[in-house]
Amino acid sequence: MDETYFAAAYWGCRPEPAQDCARRAETFFRLLSGCHPDYARWYEQAYSTRKALQLQFEPTFDTFVRFFGKKSHQLGRDGFSFGAWTGHLNNQGGMVQLSCGSRAEASPNGVFFYFPSEPPGSDRLVTLPVLTGILRAMALAWEPDWAYVASGGFRDRMSQKGSAGTFVGWLTYYSRRWGEIPPLPEPVHVEPVEDKGTLVILSPERVSAANPEHVALGHRVQGVLEAHGLLRRVIPRRA
Repeated sequence: MDETYFAAAYWGCRPEPAQDCARRAETFFRLLSGCHPDYARWYEQAYSTRKALQLQFEPTFDTFVRFFGKKSHQLGRDGFSFGAWTGHLNNQGGMVQLSCGSRAEASPNGVFFYFPSEPPGSDRLVTLPVLTGILRAMALAWEPDWAYVASGGFRDRMSQKGSAGTFVGWLTYYSRRWGEIPPLPEPVHVEPVEDKGTLVILSPERVSAANPEHVALGHRVQGVLEAHGLLRRVIPRRA
């Protein structure tokens, strides 16, 4: 069972120029630096570790405007993509993949954050304070419709298809555009993310697919949210 944790945020068709995406990216990486010291230094991705370690960059507005001006970071006629990592070897740090600015209706824009799968990195970074900070950073910088943090195994237990917006994670974020969050069973904690939306935290302990109580709680919460119309796809199915 896959207990590698990751975070993801999704939003639908939102065409934005490079300058707007660059401002969002600058805000995102600035907020990430406050989540953990490991996220204060970033490198561009490359085909080899040796090459990538030569590509450290400062995540500023001007830097991202330059990146998004390159054909290699452009998605067709609109939209941009970018990948970065923390420079930690043996999957002991973090990696970010983002796509933004696209008007495409078939697939969402999104930001993906990957965590270490093994100690000591997983013990250091897969903690509730770090994960909460990262999901808040995603919400404040990118204003997604929906976002979550979970292991691959827990996601699979919550949803057969894993369609964005249709299940809950250890942490789940809902934009205020998504609707009001109803009362949820203990030990679920709900907190606002400034004026952007709401963060739902299933449990203060690490939520695992291997724990039947966590899985049962996830399904209970999904039942409540579904009854209030809050389990729906970020990108609706085409008729």
